[in-house]
Amino acid sequence: MSSGAKTIAITSGKGGVGKTFVTANLACALASRGQRVLVLDADLGLANLDVVLNLHPKLTLHDVFTDKCSLDQAIAPAPGGFSVLLAGSGMVEYSRLTPEVRDKMLRIVDQVRPRYDWVLIDTGAGISDVVLYAVSLATEVLVVATPEPTSLTDAYATIKVLATQQARRNVGLVVNQANRQGEGRTICTQLQTVLARFVEPTGHSFRLELMGEVRNDVAVRQAVLRRQLLLELSPGSDAAQGLKALANRLIG
Repeated sequence: MSSGAKTIAITSGKGGVGKTFVTANLACALASRGQRVLVLDADLGLANLDVVLNLHPKLTLHDVFTDKCSLDQAIAPAPGGFSVLLAGSGMVEYSRLTPEVRDKMLRIVDQVRPRYDWVLIDTGAGISDVVLYAVSLATEVLVVATPEPTSLTDAYATIKVLATQQARRNVGLVVNQANRQGEGRTICTQLQTVLARFVEPTGHSFRLELMGEVRNDVAVRQAVLRRQLLLELSPGSDAAQGLKALANRLIG
């Protein structure tokens, strides 16, 4: 792939953990630091980035895939000062990984990387072929999980697949809806311990790194219901501070 943007896939083991919410607000936080950011909606079956951002796109990834418009025409400005390439509806036929889908997704990522500082790939949830392929297009991965046992079990399964199938030796963890400060650290340590037991017998080292902790916050629900970015609606909230800290950590 050509040089350019840092490419981060943001994924999760299960749906409903706030992955797209984290992606959109992280993009906003990066853009507020003067970074050029594109969010690529790669959840081809159940895209909802347009809902989170309250956008009604005329042109989407579907139109690019079917040659109804150019890539430039489909990239749109989003609230928060970043750009988006929305999947939109009508992508169900692309929710299976065919050679055509592989080629088109790779070509799009190659085309956008030189134009931005960051490309955030908002993948679907789980470990389907399409999700894993979208993740493979990124240099770094953030797995979003909540403290709920089912979320952690699915996060573990996802990370294990990334470590074994994609030979990733470093995956970032974002704990969303943390109930208390430091809960993310505890969860990361627990997951790392279990993963080390599984991955290290294969002869490889593996590191799960806590990249962010987003607190359980009533302001999040308000932002979601109003279809606004949390960082614009309640920039001083605990959850917003966690998302800003995540952006700062990525920028380094």
